[in-house]
Amino acid sequence: MAARRVTLDTIMPRAVAVTFDYLCPFARNAHEAVVAALRDGTDLDVRFVPFSLEQAHVEEGQPPVWETPVAELRRGVRALAYGLAVRDEFPESFFDFHIAAFAARHDAGQKFEADVLDEAVASVGLDVDAVHKVLETGRPLEARAAEHTEAVDRWSVFGVPTFISGEEAVFVRFMERGRVDDLERALDLLDWNRLNEFKRTTIAR
Repeated sequence: MAARRVTLDTIMPRAVAVTFDYLCPFARNAHEAVVAALRDGTDLDVRFVPFSLEQAHVEEGQPPVWETPVAELRRGVRALAYGLAVRDEFPESFFDFHIAAFAARHDAGQKFEADVLDEAVASVGLDVDAVHKVLETGRPLEARAAEHTEAVDRWSVFGVPTFISGEEAVFVRFMERGRVDDLERALDLLDWNRLNEFKRTTIAR
C-alpha cells in the first residue's frame, strides 16, 4: 500500500479551548504560556473561553452577573466584557490586550475599574471609544453568558484555567508564569482520561 502523501492541507492544528478570568493568577500563568506558544508558531488552534468566577459564586436563585448594565458590572465581569470585545472585534490586538489585562491585575495590583481597562486598551494601540461602542452593543455580555453557560453545561467547568479538547476538560494550575514546556506537558496528558486527579498535598515554595 502506497504511503499517504502528507501535505500542508492534511496537517491540521490541534483544536483546544482554554477558559479565562482575569481575576485568577493561575489563569494568568497558563494564558501567558498559551500566548507565547501561539506566537512561537505552535500547531494549536486555541479558542479562548470566558468563565466568570464571580458568576460561579452567585447564590442559587440570584440573577446572573451579566444581567447588569455595563457601567454597573462587577469588576471581573467588566474585564471579561472588555476582553471579549477585543477578541471578537479586534482579534489582531487580542493577545496584547489579554496579557495587558492580566498584568494590570496581577503585576500592578489594580482593580478592574473602567479607567484601568481603558488604559489597557490604549496601551496596545486600540481606540478606547471604538471598544466602548462594542461594549454598548451588548454583544460581549451575550457572548459571556453563552460561553460560560456552555462550559458549565457541556464540560462541567468549575474554574480557570480549564483546558478542553473534544469532550475532555481538565482544570490545571501552573505554578510558574508563561512556561510553554509546562503547557506542552499538560496538553500531552489532556486526553488521558483514566487519570482523574493528581494533587500535591504541599508545594515546596
